[in-house]
Amino acid sequence: MSGVFSGRTVLVSGGGNGLGRAMCAALSVNGARVLAVGRTRATVEETVAQLAGPGRASVCDVGDPGSVRQLAAEFADEEISVLVNNAGIAGPVASLVDVDPADWDEVFGVNVRGTFLMCQAFLPPMIERRTGQIVNIASVSGKRPLLRRTPYCASKMAVLGLTTTLAGEVGPLGVTVNSLSPGPVEGPRMTGNFQREAVATGVTVEEAEAVFVSRAALGRMVTEDEVAAALVAMLQMPGLCAADIDLSAGMVAR
Repeated sequence: MSGVFSGRTVLVSGGGNGLGRAMCAALSVNGARVLAVGRTRATVEETVAQLAGPGRASVCDVGDPGSVRQLAAEFADEEISVLVNNAGIAGPVASLVDVDPADWDEVFGVNVRGTFLMCQAFLPPMIERRTGQIVNIASVSGKRPLLRRTPYCASKMAVLGLTTTLAGEVGPLGVTVNSLSPGPVEGPRMTGNFQREAVATGVTVEEAEAVFVSRAALGRMVTEDEVAAALVAMLQMPGLCAADIDLSAGMVAR
């Protein structure tokens, strides 16, 4: 298969559905061999079955060191040139004083520790080859207030800090590290968020969505395909390093 990523292998965590599946599809259309990783085998196998080109599915809990080590061993025969850390969870919708510490730890375990563990596992071969790209999926919510979502916002800000610092460490070794920060993305995940917000605040789901979307200059959410296209574009910018790309339809803090 020919394309801009022909001959390159890309690992995408959280590749079993939604945004992860859209990114896997876009990468495959552009010639990449895609390794789709997720918690549920059926969903990542479905992602791979839908790819335009070759791919491989595997199961991993990115927040579990043992599971990540097992994944690295399973993919030891793959020359992975791009790592996309997309796996993440939304966490609770609640005022900080009502957040259960276990929920806080779960969000950080997946969103932050998972990103750290995946980088730690798949960076060494990139460093040895002195070439590679890492894109961490962050969020505009790591940079702007999102009420009743402190675990998620704090975790995504941590991902931004991890990204810029790691870029400084491994950039001189030939590996670029960047982040992509989507705003609200149309789909079941955001619908679920609006439902939880409605319950927490006593408004309708439609009202919760309208308030959220009103923060965007374009007055809408972005789509999964738009985020996937942004990822493809980022990977074609060899000079991009320690950068965060904001794709939020003009989301502002208010």
